[in-house]
Amino acid sequence: MNYLNQLNEVQKNAVISKDGPTLVVAGAGSGKTRVLTYRIAYLLASGVPPYKILALTFTNKAAREMKERIASVVGSDLSASLWMGTFHSIFSKILRFEAEKIGFPADFTIYDSQDSRNLIKSIIKELNLDDSVYKPAGVQARISMAKNNLITSQSYKNNAAAQETDRASKRPEIFRIFELYTHRCIQSGAMDFDDLLLYTNILFRDHPDILSKYQDKFKYILVDEYQDTNFAQYLIVKKLGMLHQNICVVGDDAQSIYSFRGAKIENILNFKNDYPQHKLFKLEQNYRSTQTIVDAANSLIKKNEKQIPKVVFSENEQGEKINVIDAYTDKEEGYLIVNDIFDQIAANRLEFKDFAILYRTNMQSRIFEEALRKRNFPYKIYGGLSFYQRKEVKDMIAYFRMVINPNDGEAFKRVINYPVRGIGATTLNKIEAAANHFNTSMWSIAKHLDKYNTGFNKGTINKIMGFVELISGFQALKDKNDAYDMARLVAVESGLLKDLQNGNTIEERTRFENVEELLNGIRDFATTNYVEGNPAKLSSFLENVALLTDQDSDNPDEKNRITMMTIHSAKGLEFPHVYIVGLEEELFPSAMSSNTQSELEEERRLFYVAITRAEKKATLSFCRSRYKFGTPTNTVPSRFIREIDSQYLGQKSMFERSSMNSSNWDTAPDNESRIIKQGGFKKPVQLGTKLSASRKLHQMSSAANTDFEADDARKLQSGMNIEHAQFGQGRVLKIEGDGDNKKAIIFFQQFGEKKLLLRFAKVKIL
Repeated sequence: MNYLNQLNEVQKNAVISKDGPTLVVAGAGSGKTRVLTYRIAYLLASGVPPYKILALTFTNKAAREMKERIASVVGSDLSASLWMGTFHSIFSKILRFEAEKIGFPADFTIYDSQDSRNLIKSIIKELNLDDSVYKPAGVQARISMAKNNLITSQSYKNNAAAQETDRASKRPEIFRIFELYTHRCIQSGAMDFDDLLLYTNILFRDHPDILSKYQDKFKYILVDEYQDTNFAQYLIVKKLGMLHQNICVVGDDAQSIYSFRGAKIENILNFKNDYPQHKLFKLEQNYRSTQTIVDAANSLIKKNEKQIPKVVFSENEQGEKINVIDAYTDKEEGYLIVNDIFDQIAANRLEFKDFAILYRTNMQSRIFEEALRKRNFPYKIYGGLSFYQRKEVKDMIAYFRMVINPNDGEAFKRVINYPVRGIGATTLNKIEAAANHFNTSMWSIAKHLDKYNTGFNKGTINKIMGFVELISGFQALKDKNDAYDMARLVAVESGLLKDLQNGNTIEERTRFENVEELLNGIRDFATTNYVEGNPAKLSSFLENVALLTDQDSDNPDEKNRITMMTIHSAKGLEFPHVYIVGLEEELFPSAMSSNTQSELEEERRLFYVAITRAEKKATLSFCRSRYKFGTPTNTVPSRFIREIDSQYLGQKSMFERSSMNSSNWDTAPDNESRIIKQGGFKKPVQLGTKLSASRKLHQMSSAANTDFEADDARKLQSGMNIEHAQFGQGRVLKIEGDGDNKKAIIFFQQFGEKKLLLRFAKVKIL
């Protein structure tokens, strides 16, 4: 077993200690995936049958990479039979085997987030509710959170606390939406992502024999990223592991950042209580980052009270100190960071892909996009619109869903009149109303119009029957063709491909190419998953697509471009150089996520995750003024900068101001002691004031005084701090031109970017 020689002592012990409950606390960059992979390989090499091992991950990408590593150690024959995948993919597999026990067809559809939201939107409209109050996304989140806590629509209706909360938010009818939503999903033979967990729990609760079967089947259970599990996932894992108790969870409490998705840090913190006889292994050596980055992150995260104590260390090079960029405005912040990237590339022969810009919210990307475009730097915004969320792709997939499960109401509504068949919204509304009245699916109404007496005229009936015959024809062939042949047939015979092919604009041509790319992907899937005598079917492809997660959709580092993403999206990734931007109070930590100590600690963990993405260098930035709702507003540097031990911080001010010790810090809450214990909420703090026009004029007039002594502007160089007779203090960004046309591009604190002709410029070099 030579692979064990690749592990350090703690990693090795965590791998070979295969029996009994085990908690592996893995610090950032400590080789967590390697330990999990080799532990499974060790089990297989020890004679444990692969079908007795259940390994749960949060992304298909993680499962795929681990499976490949395991195959390289023990061979693909053994690894292929592992029950390894995401929580949702594994539990959907179990649910398909046992679907009839809970009243679902084995070929149930899996609704993605958009399908779910569309259904909720139609229910809100049906109930004549105000969608400005009952916003579909907000209702969807409320229902999702309930399901993740194993609260069904019926339980929700009878839950006094839930009803009181909804009344307080002026949305007392959410329980009715939840009830109808549940009914419509069952009616359509569909489950959303949350249902996959909810119904697995219901299956195990109501059918002890089924639970016993899977408890016996899975002798060893391994869970990755355990700190990210929600209550539903936690309970399933606990139930399945009760018989053998061979449960190994791997995670890092310091990287628990998904409470908004229902993740509970208590799951990993309380593992010792759930399994008193557990073994604990702490992976504390960071192989990713420099010593400075690791030590700085440690000095920050120790401020949290809720944690499993550990001391992460690095034996890599000491590395550079963490630089802090202090910008006057958000626009200047963008310029300074892009200029710094340019300098780093030029000085160290780096590539664009070595850099990542991380922010707290997606809205912050615009400033950096503009700055990067002006420099003509290639970049990629990670977490943008997924390929599978594009309209034409969703249209094509809706057809596939109808072939597999014609009772799928959302798919039916999406494609019955696309391409145009003359079946309008009025007709569709009547079909939907009849389906609701007769408690059946829209497909059943369309297929049996004579039975339900819908009152359609002959022309409309012929159009509907044409659609029914089209789908029925596809259904008759679904088991006779592999995924690609069936998909191509549907694309051509439905008329969708022809409709897109007729387009003349660039956008229309792009949509056609996207469908072609979808078909290319299905061909690849059919080839990759081909088994002699059992070719991959379209239903298998749909299952694969439906279960894709955020990080499976794209590889942010596949090309030579700067990566931009939210910190939440960056978890699990690493880059040589990382810029963490917008470090200001009310932005990071977020004003909406720092009302309690628990929320503030998660914000701090999020910052910890951001810092530990960096391998060689981390840079922090904030600005003194940021546009909010179109108005420049003063900001205060984030408390998190100050919480890093100062010995790990380098240059603290790009303007050589004592910003880190300024009075601005006094307006920020010092630490958790500023949180009021009564109710755990923080008093509102006025963190900034608008820059009024009169204040700007006052600053301008005070700067433009008659005693101003100007220096020779021809001496200006890029990076110099200067003072202008009219515009006040600023920094030279660039010098361009020659002779009498020589200009300086200068960024001023209150007036933004200005171009000054040097032969006329009145500036003082600071």
